[in-house]
Amino acid sequence: MDLSRRGLFGTTAGAAILAADTRPLAAQPPPASAPNTPIIVCANNGFAYLNRAYTLLAAGADTLEAAIAVVTGPEDDPNDDSVGLGGLPNEEGIVELDACCMHGPTRRAGSVGAVRNIRNVSKVARAVLEHTGHVMLVGEGAERFAVAQGYPRENLLTERSRKIWMLWKEFHSDADWWGPGLSDPAWQPPEKHASVQDRLTKLADNIGIEPEHRQAAFRRVLHPPTGTIHCSALDAKGNISGITTTSGLAYKLPGRCGDSPIIGAGCFTDQDVGSAGATGSGEENIKIAGAHTIVENMRRGMSPEDAGLDALHRIVRNHNGDMTRLRYIDMTYYILRRDGAYAGVSLWEGYSAGNPHRIAVHDATGARAEITKSIYKGFSEDFPPTPRVSQEMRKDSEYLK
Repeated sequence: MDLSRRGLFGTTAGAAILAADTRPLAAQPPPASAPNTPIIVCANNGFAYLNRAYTLLAAGADTLEAAIAVVTGPEDDPNDDSVGLGGLPNEEGIVELDACCMHGPTRRAGSVGAVRNIRNVSKVARAVLEHTGHVMLVGEGAERFAVAQGYPRENLLTERSRKIWMLWKEFHSDADWWGPGLSDPAWQPPEKHASVQDRLTKLADNIGIEPEHRQAAFRRVLHPPTGTIHCSALDAKGNISGITTTSGLAYKLPGRCGDSPIIGAGCFTDQDVGSAGATGSGEENIKIAGAHTIVENMRRGMSPEDAGLDALHRIVRNHNGDMTRLRYIDMTYYILRRDGAYAGVSLWEGYSAGNPHRIAVHDATGARAEITKSIYKGFSEDFPPTPRVSQEMRKDSEYLK
């Protein structure tokens, strides 16, 4: 049989393929109506950049262009150590960045992972979408593609981030990301160090970390950040796009990619339904395809809040409600439906007392930050590293009963 393309479609089998039934498997709820005005939802570290992005969106800019106007703010900020320039490095002291984006109107996607020496990987992810026949490029190939697209190579490790990495390396010389991980039956909670503050202070003296920056550095050593920024933008016509960018888990193994460059995990957008993105424990989010799960929940009729809470409960289920593990996990979802309804949900209330999880929102009434709806009271991180877990929190989730 001739199996060339021309030969295939000249056969009965080829005709059967052409005649395949492509109707949806099940009836879907009607698509949500478009909002009356544009709206942007993002992680709170994008708050300062909402006004410029909203101005673009209100003037008719493409939704992905507006979303990128938000996330490039932290990417360009050397004092934001969660993305881009100044991001916290991998265990070898090298900054590696990840990003992905989805453009609702054209249903296209682009992604890059483990990229070194390129600051604005959000724009590189869009370039993959616009200028290749691929969806994802990683490592050296992604870097070379970025340079070919006109993005300059530069050293992304700032002196501030280098000192925090050195402090981590000295303090955690016998504790790294080689395992076992939280899902491993052999995993044990970290030991308490009675003199942790004194030990870190002495190390900070030797490294030269300024006193005013030490508490922030100590927290990043004891609780390696998973800092990321996601943004979803929706215009008045109902066009929607989403993007997520990150420097990934601090001090990670070289080449590690979390959820941020994974379409369906760190970001997912469907023009008919809405958009969702994530920040937090990337490995946990990959295992439940969090952003895709949320959008599909909304497709089936769930509200943005309920759709996000359902995804969080799946993370809880994966650990059988074991609070000794869940207290070291956190996740925040940023959710925007096509009709303008939105929500921010998180596993825990926040990082510490007085520092709750927030989402940033800009609509016709202006820019604001809103506290997320959380499953558990309390904080995923604390200082010293001994999170307080109440008896109430130790009970299995209602979702598991």
